[in-house]
Amino acid sequence: MTSDRVQPNETVVPLLHCVSAEETLTFWRALGFAVTYEQRRPYLFLAFRWSGLDLRYKDAPSGVDPSTENTGGCLVMVDAVAPYHATFSEAMRRTYGKVLAKGQPRMTRYRPGASRFTVIDPSGNSIVFIQRDEPMELEYGGSKRLQGLARVLDNARILREFKDDDRAAYRALNSGLRRHGESAPAVEQALALAALIELSVSLPEPERVPEWGARLRALPLTAAEREQVTLGVADPTVLAPWLPEADA
Repeated sequence: MTSDRVQPNETVVPLLHCVSAEETLTFWRALGFAVTYEQRRPYLFLAFRWSGLDLRYKDAPSGVDPSTENTGGCLVMVDAVAPYHATFSEAMRRTYGKVLAKGQPRMTRYRPGASRFTVIDPSGNSIVFIQRDEPMELEYGGSKRLQGLARVLDNARILREFKDDDRAAYRALNSGLRRHGESAPAVEQALALAALIELSVSLPEPERVPEWGARLRALPLTAAEREQVTLGVADPTVLAPWLPEADA
Protein backbone atom coordinates (compact mmCIF):
# COMPACT_ATOMS: atom_id res chain seq x y z
CA MET A 1 0.00 0.00 0.00
CA THR A 2 1.30 3.46 -0.94
CA SER A 3 -1.78 5.58 -0.19
CA ASP A 4 -0.40 6.53 3.23
CA ARG A 5 2.82 7.96 1.78
CA VAL A 6 3.58 11.16 -0.12
CA GLN A 7 3.84 10.38 -3.84
CA PRO A 8 5.70 12.51 -6.43
CA ASN A 9 2.63 12.87 -8.67
CA GLU A 10 1.13 16.13 -7.42
CA THR A 11 -0.91 18.44 -9.67
CA VAL A 12 -0.77 22.19 -9.07
CA VAL A 13 -3.50 24.38 -10.58
CA PRO A 14 -3.16 28.19 -10.32
CA LEU A 15 -5.98 30.02 -8.56
CA LEU A 16 -6.12 33.52 -10.02
CA HIS A 17 -8.00 36.63 -8.91
CA CYS A 18 -10.93 37.65 -11.08
CA VAL A 19 -12.23 41.22 -11.30
CA SER A 20 -14.82 40.60 -14.02
CA ALA A 21 -16.35 37.16 -14.58
CA GLU A 22 -17.89 38.09 -17.93
CA GLU A 23 -14.68 39.54 -19.35
CA THR A 24 -12.69 36.56 -18.12
CA LEU A 25 -15.12 34.06 -19.63
CA THR A 26 -15.21 35.92 -22.93
CA PHE A 27 -11.43 36.18 -23.19
CA TRP A 28 -10.50 32.57 -22.47
CA ARG A 29 -13.31 31.26 -24.64
CA ALA A 30 -11.96 33.43 -27.44
CA LEU A 31 -8.58 31.75 -27.03
CA GLY A 32 -10.18 28.31 -27.31
CA PHE A 33 -10.39 27.34 -23.63
CA ALA A 34 -13.34 25.27 -22.48
CA VAL A 35 -15.27 26.39 -19.41
CA THR A 36 -15.30 23.30 -17.20
CA TYR A 37 -16.99 24.95 -14.22
CA GLU A 38 -18.87 28.22 -13.71
CA GLN A 39 -20.28 29.40 -10.39
CA ARG A 40 -21.37 32.93 -9.43
CA ARG A 41 -23.11 32.34 -6.08
CA PRO A 42 -22.48 32.16 -3.16
CA TYR A 43 -18.96 32.94 -4.39
CA LEU A 44 -17.25 33.17 -7.75
CA PHE A 45 -15.40 30.16 -9.10
CA LEU A 46 -14.45 29.67 -12.75
CA ALA A 47 -12.51 26.77 -14.26
CA PHE A 48 -10.96 26.64 -17.73
CA ARG A 49 -9.09 23.95 -19.62
CA TRP A 50 -7.20 23.87 -22.89
CA SER A 51 -4.73 21.21 -24.02
CA GLY A 52 -3.13 20.15 -20.71
CA LEU A 53 -3.51 23.56 -19.07
CA ASP A 54 -5.97 24.24 -16.24
CA LEU A 55 -6.79 27.71 -14.89
CA ARG A 56 -9.02 28.54 -11.92
CA TYR A 57 -10.41 31.92 -10.85
CA LYS A 58 -11.95 33.28 -7.66
CA ASP A 59 -13.20 36.70 -6.56
CA ALA A 60 -10.46 39.31 -6.34
CA PRO A 61 -9.97 41.00 -2.97
CA SER A 62 -11.43 44.47 -2.60
CA GLY A 63 -9.10 47.19 -3.79
CA VAL A 64 -7.42 45.14 -6.52
CA ASP A 65 -6.63 47.39 -9.48
CA PRO A 66 -6.18 45.29 -12.64
CA SER A 67 -4.57 48.21 -14.48
CA THR A 68 -1.44 47.82 -12.34
CA GLU A 69 -1.05 44.28 -13.70
CA ASN A 70 0.27 42.90 -10.42
CA THR A 71 -2.88 40.96 -9.57
CA GLY A 72 -1.19 37.58 -9.82
CA GLY A 73 -0.23 35.00 -12.38
CA CYS A 74 1.47 31.72 -13.10
CA LEU A 75 4.21 30.10 -15.15
CA VAL A 76 3.39 27.55 -17.85
CA MET A 77 6.40 25.40 -18.77
CA VAL A 78 6.24 24.01 -22.33
CA ASP A 79 8.54 22.26 -24.79
CA ALA A 80 8.34 25.09 -27.35
CA VAL A 81 6.59 28.44 -26.99
CA ALA A 82 6.18 29.37 -30.67
CA PRO A 83 3.21 27.01 -31.35
CA TYR A 84 1.34 28.42 -28.35
CA HIS A 85 1.85 32.00 -29.45
CA ALA A 86 0.81 31.13 -33.00
CA THR A 87 -2.33 29.32 -31.79
CA PHE A 88 -3.41 32.20 -29.54
CA SER A 89 -2.61 34.76 -32.27
CA GLU A 90 -4.85 32.92 -34.71
CA ALA A 91 -7.64 32.70 -32.13
CA MET A 92 -7.41 36.42 -31.39
CA ARG A 93 -7.57 37.29 -35.08
CA ARG A 94 -10.70 35.15 -35.49
CA THR A 95 -12.48 36.78 -32.56
CA TYR A 96 -11.10 40.31 -32.38
CA GLY A 97 -9.81 40.80 -35.91
CA LYS A 98 -6.25 41.35 -34.66
CA VAL A 99 -3.70 40.15 -32.13
CA LEU A 100 -4.34 42.04 -28.90
CA ALA A 101 -1.03 43.80 -28.22
CA LYS A 102 -2.15 46.81 -26.15
CA GLY A 103 -4.21 47.34 -23.02
CA GLN A 104 -6.02 44.50 -21.29
CA PRO A 105 -6.35 41.74 -22.21
CA ARG A 106 -3.34 41.34 -24.49
CA MET A 107 -0.43 39.10 -25.44
CA THR A 108 3.20 40.16 -25.64
CA ARG A 109 5.15 39.93 -28.88
CA TYR A 110 7.00 36.82 -29.92
CA ARG A 111 10.30 37.20 -31.70
CA PRO A 112 11.56 34.09 -33.53
CA GLY A 113 13.92 32.23 -31.22
CA ALA A 114 12.52 33.77 -28.03
CA SER A 115 11.93 31.47 -25.07
CA ARG A 116 8.85 33.06 -23.48
CA PHE A 117 5.81 35.26 -23.93
CA THR A 118 3.04 36.48 -21.64
CA VAL A 119 -0.74 36.55 -21.81
CA ILE A 120 -2.27 39.30 -19.64
CA ASP A 121 -5.90 38.53 -18.82
CA PRO A 122 -8.71 41.10 -18.20
CA SER A 123 -7.98 41.09 -14.46
CA GLY A 124 -4.28 41.93 -14.83
CA ASN A 125 -2.95 38.42 -14.19
CA SER A 126 0.15 37.38 -16.14
CA ILE A 127 0.20 33.86 -17.58
CA VAL A 128 3.80 33.37 -18.71
CA PHE A 129 4.63 30.62 -21.21
CA ILE A 130 8.27 29.55 -20.83
CA GLN A 131 10.34 27.09 -22.79
CA ARG A 132 11.63 24.37 -20.48
CA ASP A 133 15.23 24.61 -21.64
CA GLU A 134 15.41 28.37 -21.18
CA PRO A 135 18.72 29.33 -19.53
CA MET A 136 18.46 29.41 -15.76
CA GLU A 137 20.70 32.48 -15.50
CA LEU A 138 20.13 35.68 -17.43
CA GLU A 139 22.27 38.81 -17.37
CA TYR A 140 19.69 41.50 -16.78
CA GLY A 141 20.94 44.76 -18.22
CA GLY A 142 22.84 43.31 -21.18
CA SER A 143 25.45 40.60 -21.39
CA LYS A 144 28.84 41.67 -20.10
CA ARG A 145 30.42 39.72 -22.95
CA LEU A 146 29.01 42.28 -25.41
CA GLN A 147 30.02 45.87 -26.03
CA GLY A 148 28.54 49.01 -27.53
CA LEU A 149 25.29 48.78 -29.46
CA ALA A 150 25.34 44.97 -29.34
CA ARG A 151 25.05 45.14 -25.56
CA VAL A 152 22.25 47.71 -25.84
CA LEU A 153 20.34 45.38 -28.17
CA ASP A 154 20.74 42.53 -25.70
CA ASN A 155 19.55 44.76 -22.87
CA ALA A 156 16.47 45.78 -24.87
CA ARG A 157 15.73 42.12 -25.58
CA ILE A 158 15.74 41.34 -21.86
CA LEU A 159 13.55 44.34 -21.08
CA ARG A 160 10.98 43.32 -23.70
CA GLU A 161 10.90 39.55 -23.42
CA PHE A 162 11.57 39.00 -19.72
CA LYS A 163 10.44 42.20 -18.01
CA ASP A 164 7.58 43.15 -20.37
CA ASP A 165 8.80 46.75 -20.25
CA ASP A 166 8.54 48.19 -23.77
CA ARG A 167 8.97 51.74 -22.50
CA ALA A 168 12.33 50.97 -20.88
CA ALA A 169 13.44 49.08 -24.00
CA TYR A 170 12.55 52.09 -26.14
CA ARG A 171 14.57 54.43 -23.92
CA ALA A 172 17.54 52.06 -23.89
CA LEU A 173 17.59 51.70 -27.67
CA ASN A 174 17.10 55.42 -28.30
CA SER A 175 19.92 56.34 -25.93
CA GLY A 176 22.17 53.49 -27.09
CA LEU A 177 21.78 54.42 -30.74
CA ARG A 178 22.82 58.00 -29.99
CA ARG A 179 25.89 56.85 -28.05
CA HIS A 180 27.06 53.91 -30.13
CA GLY A 181 25.29 54.14 -33.48
CA GLU A 182 28.03 55.76 -35.55
CA SER A 183 30.66 53.21 -34.53
CA ALA A 184 28.39 50.14 -34.75
CA PRO A 185 28.16 47.80 -37.75
CA ALA A 186 25.33 48.57 -40.17
CA VAL A 187 23.40 45.43 -39.21
CA GLU A 188 23.42 46.39 -35.50
CA GLN A 189 22.19 49.87 -36.39
CA ALA A 190 19.46 48.29 -38.51
CA LEU A 191 18.39 45.96 -35.70
CA ALA A 192 18.14 48.91 -33.29
CA LEU A 193 16.19 51.03 -35.77
CA ALA A 194 13.83 48.17 -36.60
CA ALA A 195 13.14 47.62 -32.90
CA LEU A 196 12.51 51.34 -32.39
CA ILE A 197 10.04 51.36 -35.29
CA GLU A 198 8.19 48.37 -33.83
CA LEU A 199 8.16 49.92 -30.35
CA SER A 200 7.09 53.33 -31.68
CA VAL A 201 4.06 51.72 -33.29
CA SER A 202 3.08 49.65 -30.26
CA LEU A 203 3.59 52.22 -27.47
CA PRO A 204 2.17 54.17 -29.48
CA GLU A 205 4.56 56.99 -30.39
CA PRO A 206 4.51 56.97 -34.19
CA GLU A 207 5.85 60.48 -34.72
CA ARG A 208 9.46 59.29 -34.94
CA VAL A 209 8.81 56.32 -37.22
CA PRO A 210 9.63 58.28 -40.42
CA GLU A 211 12.96 59.32 -38.89
CA TRP A 212 13.87 55.77 -37.86
CA GLY A 213 12.63 54.46 -41.21
CA ALA A 214 14.69 56.89 -43.28
CA ARG A 215 17.82 55.92 -41.40
CA LEU A 216 17.04 52.24 -41.84
CA ARG A 217 16.46 52.65 -45.57
CA ALA A 218 19.84 54.37 -45.96
CA LEU A 219 21.86 51.53 -44.43
CA PRO A 220 23.73 49.18 -46.79
CA LEU A 221 22.64 45.64 -45.88
CA THR A 222 23.36 42.29 -47.48
CA ALA A 223 20.58 39.80 -48.15
CA ALA A 224 21.55 37.83 -45.03
CA GLU A 225 21.60 40.97 -42.88
CA ARG A 226 18.23 42.08 -44.27
CA GLU A 227 16.75 38.72 -43.29
CA GLN A 228 18.33 39.01 -39.83
CA VAL A 229 16.68 42.39 -39.30
CA THR A 230 13.32 41.10 -40.52
CA LEU A 231 13.49 38.18 -38.09
CA GLY A 232 14.37 40.59 -35.28
CA VAL A 233 10.83 41.97 -35.09
CA ALA A 234 7.60 40.18 -34.28
CA ASP A 235 5.67 41.79 -37.14
CA PRO A 236 7.82 42.33 -40.26
CA THR A 237 5.04 44.31 -41.94
CA VAL A 238 5.92 47.34 -39.81
CA LEU A 239 9.26 47.47 -41.66
CA ALA A 240 7.82 47.10 -45.17
CA PRO A 241 7.99 50.83 -46.04
CA TRP A 242 11.50 51.19 -44.72
CA LEU A 243 13.58 48.05 -45.08
CA PRO A 244 15.95 48.54 -48.02
CA GLU A 245 16.49 46.08 -50.80
CA ALA A 246 19.55 43.88 -50.34
CA ASP A 247 22.74 44.88 -52.11
CA ALA A 248 23.48 42.97 -55.27
